[in-house]
Amino acid sequence: MSKQEVSIFWFRRDLRLEDNVGLFQALQSKYSVVPLFIFDDSILDSLPKNDARVGFIHDSLSKINTQLQEIGSSLLVKKGKTFNVWQLLLEEYDVKEVFFNKDYEPYAIQRDTAICELLEANKTIAYSFKDQVIFEEKEISKADGLPYTVYTPFKNKWLEKYKSMAPVQEYDTESYFSNFHKNSFDFPTLEQIGFEQSPIKVKPHNLKFIANYQDIRDFPALDKTSYLSPHLRFGTVSVRKLVNWAFHKNDVFLSELIWREFFMQILFSFPKVVTQNFKSAYDGIQWRNNEEDFKRWCSGTTGYPMVDAGMRQLNETGYMHNRVRMVVASFLCKHLMIQWQWGEAYFAEKLLDYDMSANVGNWQWAAGTGCDAAPYFRVFNPEIQQKKFDEKGIYIRKWIKEFDLGYGKPMVEHAMARDRAIATYKAGILK
Repeated sequence: MSKQEVSIFWFRRDLRLEDNVGLFQALQSKYSVVPLFIFDDSILDSLPKNDARVGFIHDSLSKINTQLQEIGSSLLVKKGKTFNVWQLLLEEYDVKEVFFNKDYEPYAIQRDTAICELLEANKTIAYSFKDQVIFEEKEISKADGLPYTVYTPFKNKWLEKYKSMAPVQEYDTESYFSNFHKNSFDFPTLEQIGFEQSPIKVKPHNLKFIANYQDIRDFPALDKTSYLSPHLRFGTVSVRKLVNWAFHKNDVFLSELIWREFFMQILFSFPKVVTQNFKSAYDGIQWRNNEEDFKRWCSGTTGYPMVDAGMRQLNETGYMHNRVRMVVASFLCKHLMIQWQWGEAYFAEKLLDYDMSANVGNWQWAAGTGCDAAPYFRVFNPEIQQKKFDEKGIYIRKWIKEFDLGYGKPMVEHAMARDRAIATYKAGILK
């Protein structure tokens, strides 16, 4: 019996049917399109069984599957080592073409290279597309072709290029839905994948506060952020629709989206930043790396209310307000002299919106070791940050229930910690 001739569209960080570049291109194929998602054991094996992000992925895929069922199709969901899954798919189907959107993280690049080699050996044509960013790889570069390592000139070039083509094209995938493969695959439960529901949930994104974003974004008690970051991370929203909309709404909000692409370009161009300082001159810093101090930071029991509220919010919800992220990161690196990689790994475990490029970029920014980072002698004072951005203690009381009962003493005195940090950095920076 001959195998079915099909094209496959492989979902990854683009969990939506609307305005999806790779999917739009796949649906132009002369073969019917099997939509595929692979739960990758290489990633899943290191996660707790109630990881909220896996639950969010599963929920997002379930919505896609429901949409597909309405047109007589469905989503093929597999689990295993990605390479092994593709080997089995090539045995089951006569796969003529494979379409997917690019991912710029080191593991993803390595994985995709291996899969493309496998497809080529099978005489299957692979096509990859830019989808999760407006500009990728080397599209925004200096006159000499080298990548930008300072944000402001990157942003200026980004805006110049965007304005020359604004609005960027959005893709009408819905007009080609009839080209999906007609099938009825069984959609697995979360338990069948080996996971369970988490009490932590990803919130719906909300853009109603964007008009005055610059006035409210630094005040965590207001809780008026967009909650977009997990949706951007997993592609349940289109960055093209978002940028085309934000361009006319708020420059400061748009700048945050450009920061996201700046850090993605840094990760793509300098993959060493995943584990190493961007500025190698900082490799000589003598970190304290005290494990007990780190545990107190993780549990939100440092005695600094702004730090502790942020860490408790993270531990309970998977979110942390952006202003507070800067305070807790600076505290770990500067007050406790614990290297940024420890904090980055903890955030990677806990954040619903964990995105390697932004997480590494922001941690190195706070530590002073990254590109365009805060200078090493800039040490946030958590008490001043609290007075400026949570003067009435509303945010702090929300997350520290015992705050009014006489909160504990700070684990380290600010002036001493600041002096120690500056002296340690100064002595450790390699000439």
